[in-house]
Amino acid sequence: MKISDILSTDVIAVNLDTADKEDAIKKVIDLAAKSGKILDVEKVSKTIFEREKLVSTGVGKGFAIPHGKTDAIQDVVAAFAITKEPIDFDSIDGEPVRYIFLLIGKENLLNTHIKLLSRISRLMNKDEFREKLLDAANAEEVLTIFKEEEKNYFDI
Repeated sequence: MKISDILSTDVIAVNLDTADKEDAIKKVIDLAAKSGKILDVEKVSKTIFEREKLVSTGVGKGFAIPHGKTDAIQDVVAAFAITKEPIDFDSIDGEPVRYIFLLIGKENLLNTHIKLLSRISRLMNKDEFREKLLDAANAEEVLTIFKEEEKNYFDI
């Protein structure tokens, strides 16, 4: 499964205005709900916040990947946002976050969930890729950047 298969312009936000980490996660979950694949937003939210309590998903380089697994979805759900301003996310490197990629997998699709997390992390670890995303003016440009980068990087 490709990242671009689980993203659409409906679930991408550029210049997301957020107050803090909790607000950012709530807004990205609301964004993901636009996919129409979430059966129970409250349950999804609880899953994501419980996972976040274990250890911050602020993985460094201005990037966070809040994620979790639940059967309160029809299929894999994702959302991506670039925040208007950097926010404190309790990241492992102490740096604020601008890029938030939410991934929600089904309980019985652990392998798919792990592969997607790995693929997202590898892309987001690339400085050049993150710079391209920051320059994107809208959701369409963000989606195009993901598609092009996946094609070039993963040879698919």
